[in-house]
Amino acid sequence: MNCELCQLKELDVEYFEIREVLQCILHTIFFHRALGLVRPKDIDLQLFEITYVQCGDAELEKKVDEKIDQFIDRIEKHPNKKNQICLSFFEVKNKQATWFTHKVEHLYWEQWYININVAQHPKPISGKSHHSKLVLDPGESASDERNARRATLESSLHEVLFQIIKFVNEKKDHIPPIPNMEGVSFPYEITISRLVFYYYFYFDSSDSAFGMDMFKRMLQTGHPTMLS
Repeated sequence: MNCELCQLKELDVEYFEIREVLQCILHTIFFHRALGLVRPKDIDLQLFEITYVQCGDAELEKKVDEKIDQFIDRIEKHPNKKNQICLSFFEVKNKQATWFTHKVEHLYWEQWYININVAQHPKPISGKSHHSKLVLDPGESASDERNARRATLESSLHEVLFQIIKFVNEKKDHIPPIPNMEGVSFPYEITISRLVFYYYFYFDSSDSAFGMDMFKRMLQTGHPTMLS
């Protein structure tokens, strides 16, 4: 099965922005890959002048928030690291059963890589330089810098949303038939990883099965294609 990969633009965020940014991106992907009828719900971001659409499914929202909580917990334990979330859609295939087991295979047909770099705050500058007579208000300077950074992130988040829309409009042939199941989404999983090398990812024990699957696929097909 052909698995399409989409590597989304890396975003530099501050700690308090993580939740809104990830909710916006993940729910935008889910909405564009929704099954059948949904109850669209417009969401206005509090930190940015951006509105996105959710599927209006409480169970999906709960699972997304749980994964974001895990991601934030990872950030707290491993600061100063670039982190990645992978949203994968797959088909479920039953493999030949044995005497003791009933094996189920996940055939991945689409994967989205969300790259997040959490900015670390520099220590505030104390004291005044005796080489300059000009004294700047640190509060005003910090506010200007914060506003400029926020504008840059908002623009980058817009780019990511357009990247998602462009991808879903162009990539359609690989989508499998709609499964006979309840819910608004194809079968999916959300995994969290920490970037170690350019193309290889470290997966913690909770994601070990997914990690081994990806590793085997790399050995067979080479590095995953990076889509712009």
